[in-house]
Amino acid sequence: MPVSLEPATVASLTEVTDAVASWQHDGGPVQLHPGDLGWAWRLGGPDLARDVRVWRDDGQVVAVGLVDGDGLIRMGVAPSVDEDEQLASRLLADLSDPARGVLPTGNACVEARAGSALRGLLTARGWLEDESWTPLSRDLTDAVEACELRVEVGSAHDAATLASDHASEHESDRESDRVSDWVSDRVEVQRASFETSTFTGSRWHLMAAASPYKRARCLVGYDRDGTAVATVTVWSAGPGRPGLLEPLGVHRDHRGRRYGTAISLAAAAALREMGASSATVCTPSSNVVGVATYVSAGFRALPAVTDFRRPS
Repeated sequence: MPVSLEPATVASLTEVTDAVASWQHDGGPVQLHPGDLGWAWRLGGPDLARDVRVWRDDGQVVAVGLVDGDGLIRMGVAPSVDEDEQLASRLLADLSDPARGVLPTGNACVEARAGSALRGLLTARGWLEDESWTPLSRDLTDAVEACELRVEVGSAHDAATLASDHASEHESDRESDRVSDWVSDRVEVQRASFETSTFTGSRWHLMAAASPYKRARCLVGYDRDGTAVATVTVWSAGPGRPGLLEPLGVHRDHRGRRYGTAISLAAAAALREMGASSATVCTPSSNVVGVATYVSAGFRALPAVTDFRRPS
């Protein structure tokens, strides 16, 4: 049966996310991760499904693309078909032809860190090097050193707490207030870390209610005065697999105090507690400060990789 291309549906998103999780392995490229899909879920399942493309071979998911902004698709490829020339040819054809509904006309880029056959074909067919990214990884075999921040951790359980009445009325109200305050801090630091952020409490709840977040945690770091200064979301792909930091930010009013290093350490520790084999992240190579922050938290910078830009 030939490889087929199909759009995702809300009903298929969990299957797709689980497939992407199964492709994560140590020593492999830092490619599309279930955490990338989980973070995108903050906009809602229908919006995410609209932006996901799925390639199947005999019914099995073998490649997934997440359309991330105008003209960019972030690819994940199953390790079992990494060198499959037939699949690579089909992917290239779909990426090259706007009529196939993957990439639009005009400027178009592909993030293809996995799929050696696909990467080879993109180069051979004249696709050009585009933005450079630096992957980083920290092995989690050994315990992670403590960080200087007080860290509060939120999980999918906290999202359920706000709608739960399993405790007495007094206990339920008190816990709901605690979670509500924590979500407000999570949102505030996110928005103060990224100038163009549109994150809201409602979007946190959409993300936290989705299936990928069952293997995720949000962390908020507080300074000695109890001020929320840094945040990160960590995503597990399952025990024994690399986890992902996406996103990580430090409040713009509290930068230059090593809080980025501290929350990176807390993120690595949280992933280790969740059973991840390593903690991974990928940041633009031009973000020199960001790369240095992760390195200071024990992450090892891997060789830079570039996106591919479709020739005009």
